[in-house]
Amino acid sequence: MSDSAKRSKGSSINRVLEIIELVSISERPLSPADLAFSLDIPKPSIHRLLQQLEADGFVQTDWRGMIIPSTRLAKTAVGVLTRNSLKNLRLSVLQRLAAEVGETCGIAIPHNLEMIYTDRVQSNWPLQIYLPIGGNVPLWCTSGGKLYLSSLPKSQRKYLINNMPLQALTNNTLVDKAELEASLESIAETGVGVDNEEFIAGMVACSVPILSPDGHYFASLFTHAPTVRKTLDDLQAFVPQLQSAAEELSLLLKEATLGS
Repeated sequence: MSDSAKRSKGSSINRVLEIIELVSISERPLSPADLAFSLDIPKPSIHRLLQQLEADGFVQTDWRGMIIPSTRLAKTAVGVLTRNSLKNLRLSVLQRLAAEVGETCGIAIPHNLEMIYTDRVQSNWPLQIYLPIGGNVPLWCTSGGKLYLSSLPKSQRKYLINNMPLQALTNNTLVDKAELEASLESIAETGVGVDNEEFIAGMVACSVPILSPDGHYFASLFTHAPTVRKTLDDLQAFVPQLQSAAEELSLLLKEATLGS
């Protein structure tokens, strides 16, 4: 292969990776024109690359023609998070936290209108509520999902609330948009997500944010418990321990990002 061919191939690969990176980290859906401008890629090339990425299942186009991460890309991200060299370090933080709280603790990241569990450590109680790694749960009725929604700009949050299918999964699920918005406002002020039997009857949960290296919301660190063992107030008493663990996990994320 000639040097010029190698450079051309490398350039195409770099462009594909740059597109995937920008789509993944952007706080809003991007148009092909946005990507072309931000990455300095000619419009014919960006459309060709996006068509290939969409055909391969790495990105998808929403109803407005904007480019968003696909399920395959989200699963790839989960794989990186759960299989990198820092997995044991993350689990050691979760194990200590689970021992302090006495309940199951884990990490969830947002994807589309759901949260995906990436790490968890079960409690030692015979009675368990099992939500598996890789499992998807709704945004509007889980502590981690509500925490993520509360981190969004108000305009984005309102748009999502107006368009999400707010299904009542329990008697406590907030399906009234004004009530949900009020709950999210409160969470935005406290920095603590709460689920008062809104997702599963007989289960309460709370979450705190794990921040990215640039200080923005990245994931939710959660704990949940059956109500026969703990009330929501009982769980919230452990918020300082959750916040301390979240700070450690944020540092691990920074180390992973910097490759140290």
